[in-house]
Amino acid sequence: MNGFGNALRYCRRAFCFSSAVLFLAFVTGCSRYERADLVIVNGPEPESLDPAIITGQADGRIALTIFEGLTRYNETNATPLPGLAERWDISPDGRVYTFHIRTNAVWSTGQPITAHDFVYSWLRVLNPLTGADYAGQLYYVKGGEAFNTGKSKDASSVAVKALDDKTLRVELVDPTPFFLDLCAFQTLAPVPRWTIEKHGDRWLMARPLPVSGAYNLVDWRLNDRVRLRKNPLYWDAANTYCDVVDMIPCTVATTALNLYETGEADIVWDKELVPIELLDLLRERKDFHTYNYLGSYFFRYNVTKKPFDDVRVRKAMALAIDKRRLVEKITRAGEKVASHLVPPGVANYNSPEGLGYDPELARKLLAEAGFPGGQGFPRVDYMFNSVKTHEKIAVELQEMWARELGIHIELRNLEWKVFLQAQSRLEFGLSRSSWIGDYNDPNTFLDMFMSNNGNNRTGWKSERYDSLIREANGKLDPKEREKILQQAELLLIREELPIAPLFFYVGIEYYDESKVSGIFSNIRAEHPVRTIRVHKEPVERADANTGARVN
Repeated sequence: MNGFGNALRYCRRAFCFSSAVLFLAFVTGCSRYERADLVIVNGPEPESLDPAIITGQADGRIALTIFEGLTRYNETNATPLPGLAERWDISPDGRVYTFHIRTNAVWSTGQPITAHDFVYSWLRVLNPLTGADYAGQLYYVKGGEAFNTGKSKDASSVAVKALDDKTLRVELVDPTPFFLDLCAFQTLAPVPRWTIEKHGDRWLMARPLPVSGAYNLVDWRLNDRVRLRKNPLYWDAANTYCDVVDMIPCTVATTALNLYETGEADIVWDKELVPIELLDLLRERKDFHTYNYLGSYFFRYNVTKKPFDDVRVRKAMALAIDKRRLVEKITRAGEKVASHLVPPGVANYNSPEGLGYDPELARKLLAEAGFPGGQGFPRVDYMFNSVKTHEKIAVELQEMWARELGIHIELRNLEWKVFLQAQSRLEFGLSRSSWIGDYNDPNTFLDMFMSNNGNNRTGWKSERYDSLIREANGKLDPKEREKILQQAELLLIREELPIAPLFFYVGIEYYDESKVSGIFSNIRAEHPVRTIRVHKEPVERADANTGARVN
């Protein structure tokens, strides 16, 4: 602990300015508030809290506290549990789901939640005017893709129907083994139609805001906090433990640690909010938790922009990267080098191997593409968002490409919201990217690179790839499905390469188990806020190895 304390004091001095500025903003913001029962440092400032349009993990964590879907996540293993639907029936062919919505499911403002709310909300996601990047999650519903892409103008052709107020019927294109997982994701949660029709794009500012989840949205102060309060009308309010919860935006790892060390925060659960300088010491602490995680770190090529329209250039740049150096020098939390996109451990799937590290072949391919020794290579950028780890990785990549290929890549650091907008608009040459699985199936990583998927963000389109993904998801046999998905992933990581995988994430969080309970490590890092308890006095817990009770 002495070594840690000295390192922490050094780190605080080194980053005193940024920490002091954020701490001042934090204290100033606190003047209106008493401390919440639970304070969570949540990562970047949310882009939005509208379930239909959000894409960031930090946004989704908040959205799932205020909006619930037909299913919800099991806090121990992230499998789907009954949510607003108390039960469902599935047809023998796996294509028709009939959901029975709880009779005690009501909006926080008292109106009953009905099957019609789901029909409206799902069609809103699919409406092209909404601009939902996650609309592809509803392509598994018959008629969903045609409506979203404009091939059909008839909303009634989408096979989601309210049979009555409490019965929802959904017909799928193919048997979809992960459909119940999708029903727990925020994109498929119901939103209040009457509020949206009254307030338009500003509907989230309505007070009281009708919500369907365990918590009400009390306040959202930019660069300060999102304050939540327990929803007494939530159907499972009896098992929702904290009354008031604050979600604090923060992207500076040293500041996050300071907030935690000084008791201003109870939990830090964003993977980027661990000071790299202190990582070796932090990993030895009991309140520092690591675990296997369904997340990949990679970068995207904008294949619509020269010279990245040439697959030889894309392969050359990927082959010139010493990925082992990235995880050993920069990330240092036990991340595994990646040659493929889908992380190890995903259910019923093993990825094929992609490209490795081969600078000689990289130089040969670059020369074949017309840039021997980097001569004549155009001015292009590598875009990343404002997190220290991303910046260090960007600098390392820049140096590797200069050393091995003789090319210069400009680095472009953007604030989170601007970064997301630029990526969606393909306003980049190369873009830092990551993907956290929305469910435990390879499809959550592979389907986003289909031509019409809003999360593609590369400009790459492949009819063969689209066909393989559709064919695979129509198969009931897991082995047969795996072989087809492997063919698709080979296109992605070896043959056409619109992306370059770098490494697989390790889940990282810190909280004191004697003070906070109800958090369970799982491959998806889903920790429903409703299940978390904060204890004023330290509680006993079971030693993981001996089973003995300890404080």
